[in-house]
Amino acid sequence: LFRSTNPVKEDIEYVDSIMEDVRWLGFDWEDRLFYASDYFEQLYEYAVILIRKGKAYVCDMTAEEISETRGTPTRPGKESPYRDRSAEENLDLFARMRTGEFPDGTRVLRAKIDMASPNMHMRDPILYRIIHASHHRTGDAWCIYPMYDFAHGQSDSIEQITHSICTLEFEVHRPLYDWLIREIGIYAPRQIEFARLNMSYTVMSKRKLLELVQKGFVNGWDDPRMPTICGLRRRGYTPESIRNFAETIGVAKRDNVIDVSLLEHCIREDLNKRANRLMAVLNPVRVVLENYPDDLVEEMEAVNNPEDETKGKRSVPFSKVLYIEREDFMEDPPNKFFRLAPGREVRLRSAYIIRCERVVRDPETGLIREIICTYDPNTRSGMPDSNRKVKGTLHWVSARHAVNAEVRLYDRLFLTENPDDAEEGKTYIDYLNPDSLRIVTALVEPAAAGVVPGDKFQFERIGYFSVDKDSGANNLIFNRVVALKDSWAKTEKDR
Repeated sequence: LFRSTNPVKEDIEYVDSIMEDVRWLGFDWEDRLFYASDYFEQLYEYAVILIRKGKAYVCDMTAEEISETRGTPTRPGKESPYRDRSAEENLDLFARMRTGEFPDGTRVLRAKIDMASPNMHMRDPILYRIIHASHHRTGDAWCIYPMYDFAHGQSDSIEQITHSICTLEFEVHRPLYDWLIREIGIYAPRQIEFARLNMSYTVMSKRKLLELVQKGFVNGWDDPRMPTICGLRRRGYTPESIRNFAETIGVAKRDNVIDVSLLEHCIREDLNKRANRLMAVLNPVRVVLENYPDDLVEEMEAVNNPEDETKGKRSVPFSKVLYIEREDFMEDPPNKFFRLAPGREVRLRSAYIIRCERVVRDPETGLIREIICTYDPNTRSGMPDSNRKVKGTLHWVSARHAVNAEVRLYDRLFLTENPDDAEEGKTYIDYLNPDSLRIVTALVEPAAAGVVPGDKFQFERIGYFSVDKDSGANNLIFNRVVALKDSWAKTEKDR
């Protein structure tokens, strides 16, 4: 059910995006797609019933006056001077509200309950307000619209809902939900509340997420840093991983914060089984094999997915000049550094063992420009020394065959675990992570040339990546879904 009762705040974009997200997650509402706007006439008649019973009245107070007279949780509110209007006068005014006679904000319909109630929602809440705005489904047919609290229970009743599932903040609304159904005299569903999902290192409030979008802190609702379904989808999460996450955390009756590492664990588990492997170098340094023939190109056989033999193998071109990660080389390495260093050997994935002989530096900056190595031709798979053991294995790409790609390295949106718990004088905005997105130009093996948006890969030794929707044949874009390291699994093991 879409309870689109405010034409100013709701539009068809929200409706369509929610429907698309639900379908993508693998669910289908079949013939059970409902809109509260379809019940506007029936809801109006329910309001008339309340007026006739003396349980609702038209109030001419402004929004500010209503707020000022509501009182506080420890002090009762003041009754509206219009509270004792006759049923006949209220029916007349309500009908004229419907025909558009009065401007926005001049009159509302309020329930007549108890201005001294300890529950603030029972202090003569507003049921209808005047809004001269076009609705995305009913157009200009209406200029009065029900409040959410009025549309909620009555729509549930019309649809014969047995249980209305709400988040915990609606627990204090339940007395009003029950009161309205009881006073109108219609079928009574049962409202049940549960804790909404809260995750660490992000915010889940729609109001705050909207602020992030409107103020340009993120690039729309589908920004891969957003905790929205469309954001997770664009980042590269799969429906199966999200459903597994939801099943794992279950439903709680108390507010809590779920560690985002669990969500990351679920996508790693899923992509480890389904994602093909590629080699990509994100921070390249040039490697020259001085004893390799200048014009020779060999095709190395690499496994697409060691978790799934049916994915087969691919050919990766190998040549004299390669690129490896700059972080995989150190001139003066510490004891437990098993990657490339002067005089040391490492294996290149699916290829040969190489040895670092010396480095060439940029004369101006002093930075390493290239690493001069030799290769052992007897260490390729199937050769006599192919089983010779070395401690390090590196990924690589052939310089002449590498494909350029934009790689978007997404990280957590906030620096602190609970950005809602802000220090005095700060807001959640102050905890935004300035490095939540870094963009680098990477070199990827040529198999990447045929990818399409939505394809997912493990960049070996780096993490899981998904082809962005804006990617094209001449402008490859990969989004980092999640890094390879699984901190949540390690935490659980430590426990």
